[in-house]
Amino acid sequence: MIVLGLTGSIGMGKSATARMFSEAGVPVHDSDEAVHRLYAGKAVPLIEVAFPGMVVDGVVDRTRLAARVLADPTALKALEAIVHPLVRADADAFVARHRAAGAPLVVLDIPLLFETGGRGRVDKVAVVSAPAAVQRERVLARPGMTAEKFEAILARQVPDAEKRRQADFVIDTSRGFDVTRAAVERIVAALTSGQPA
Repeated sequence: MIVLGLTGSIGMGKSATARMFSEAGVPVHDSDEAVHRLYAGKAVPLIEVAFPGMVVDGVVDRTRLAARVLADPTALKALEAIVHPLVRADADAFVARHRAAGAPLVVLDIPLLFETGGRGRVDKVAVVSAPAAVQRERVLARPGMTAEKFEAILARQVPDAEKRRQADFVIDTSRGFDVTRAAVERIVAALTSGQPA
């Protein structure tokens, strides 16, 4: 079984691309979705101890927690030390389940693949990319997003050019869904049947 890491900077179209892998029949583990589950489960007591007042009705309040850690690198590191190992264990269980079921390919959708040293956990890497102007326009169109927040997020991410350099596959999402879907299908074919992508 091949484990493909799917990553890309904010606003590059990674979530839509992950859905396309899923639609192509490839099992996809979504790290963000795993965090949502953990924030209502295993992570709750750990986060309440480290960040009192961030749990509301038994669930971590993501908005409140983000406001607490975004401008504080020490707090962010403490949060990551709690969450990253839990997400990694969740992904490892997902891979083991699909390996046992005989799946030829799975995708680990990991937004911070390079930033968290995750390259060694996957066999191949696909980076979702778009020109900087397209990325900026997409991100600033999000509710509650500001130019300052966008810059703060970008500052914590490995630059897009470096991600593309380290990728086995680059998926350009700036030319529409059909072109992106065709790229996804080529990658799936290449990794499951040996066809060149």
